[in-house]
Amino acid sequence: MPVSIDDHDPDVDLRPGTTKSDIVAFLYRHDEYGYSPQDLRNDLNIPHGTAKVTLKRLYDSGYVDKTPDGYYHARRDREDLYRYTAALDGLDRMFATHEEVDSTDEPEDNDADAESATLTDDDIDEAVGLLDDADGDDP
Repeated sequence: MPVSIDDHDPDVDLRPGTTKSDIVAFLYRHDEYGYSPQDLRNDLNIPHGTAKVTLKRLYDSGYVDKTPDGYYHARRDREDLYRYTAALDGLDRMFATHEEVDSTDEPEDNDADAESATLTDDDIDEAVGLLDDADGDDP
């Protein structure tokens, strides 16, 4: 797949939609917190073993950092990963669909409106008579 030379960052080897990308995006969106593998497993709905292995690989590759007691978090010096996460957020907004009209609503009955709008000759004559009477009242 071709890449833009202007924004290509060879140090960011992530593909949107993968567990690796999802974990990085989650940690960089919530960079004020540290998360255990169990926390990420629950928040991202991924298998526990996958969370542990992926976090270790991300840590070993320098994508995320870890506290001495095992909480993974975003690295504040990785501006490229903050940009990556912002780009993902932009794509989500771009392709998000707005809530459509509830399909359980009954369709409008346009035929009933059309019937009530139909005027008979008597209705027209009466309306013309009212207008003539109103015109006769003007000085």
